[in-house]
Amino acid sequence: MTIIIDPQSSGISGNMIIGALVDLGASSQDLKFIMEKTANEFGKVEVNFSNLNKHGIKSCYCEVKTIEKGEVLNFNDFISKIKKLDIDDKIKKKSINIFTRIGEAEAKVHGSSLEKVHFHEVGSADAIADVIGSVYGYYSLKLDKEEIIGLPIAVGGGNIKTEHGILPVPVPAVVEILKDSYCMGGPVNSELATPTGCAIYMEFVDEKRKFIPTITIKENGYGAGKKDFNYPNILRIIKTMDPMENNEIDVIETNIDHLTGEELGYLFKKLLDNGASDVSITPIIMKKNRPGHLLKVISKKEKRDDLVNLIFEETGSLGIRINPNMHRGIARRRFIKKKIEINGEQFEVTFKIAHVNGKIISQRPEYEDIKKIALKTNIPLKDVITYCRWD
Repeated sequence: MTIIIDPQSSGISGNMIIGALVDLGASSQDLKFIMEKTANEFGKVEVNFSNLNKHGIKSCYCEVKTIEKGEVLNFNDFISKIKKLDIDDKIKKKSINIFTRIGEAEAKVHGSSLEKVHFHEVGSADAIADVIGSVYGYYSLKLDKEEIIGLPIAVGGGNIKTEHGILPVPVPAVVEILKDSYCMGGPVNSELATPTGCAIYMEFVDEKRKFIPTITIKENGYGAGKKDFNYPNILRIIKTMDPMENNEIDVIETNIDHLTGEELGYLFKKLLDNGASDVSITPIIMKKNRPGHLLKVISKKEKRDDLVNLIFEETGSLGIRINPNMHRGIARRRFIKKKIEINGEQFEVTFKIAHVNGKIISQRPEYEDIKKIALKTNIPLKDVITYCRWD
């Protein structure tokens, strides 16, 4: 399954995310309890859920009302209080990641350090409720097991009054948080994307796209925003299934019993260099009990004839078998770079992430990256692999 977060029309905020998750099946009663319980450690809030019709679309509205404001804390004291909350460790960890994103953005904007940042709006009790509620709903629906795609965010326009005075929309913290993401101004003169909502989006999303990919839609959830515009003020989250990617290939085979190991190695590399999708060489016993090798080459149709001619030229084979128009299923793949610390030193490792129906089926570090680390550090390759874990 693939999850699509769609903030293209009305932006994104914490309570809109929670409303959409409830509309998708998260328990509103459980969320009300956990949000009020945790937020009351920082002040006091009241949480209520209701169904609203936003210009013809039924959506879930999560209202988080501040009853009592708590003290303003610096970043370290704020995070220390979150660590002491009586909630699941994975919820605490992801919530801390979200607030760290906000804190780092605030520090960058104000030319300060993370340790000196004081949380005002983003550290208030209602922001705590928004973040922990969103993370709780995320795990309750097991979205951590799915691929999540984020579409471009509508950020709004105009200006807004904050603790730091009148600021343009999007506010500087939002601009910082959304670096390397797709976003767009408008379509109204109002703030649509909040720092909290954007930080949650960035923490949840695995891949950002301009458009919805080819999918099969299964279910939609709509989270309502507080404001009313002349169009539906909603955040949409879509549950989908991916049609398995497939394509046609040709398989080229021939038996070889007259080439040396060096010649086979040369042939192997030359076939890959000339466009073969994959090459394998398997020891076999041929007629008259002679040892030999089965050469098998997977080829895209447009490369087939060139590869067949190359095999004839390099091997002198008298016959080559071709199995045309074979179909293969392909897992969706993407490559993500991640920092790995080994013995106090940081290394960048590329991971190949494979998905089938939105589920992650493998998260493997690329061999060339781990080989470079092993050679540089003189650590055995097998030990480097143990350091290179996706989680």
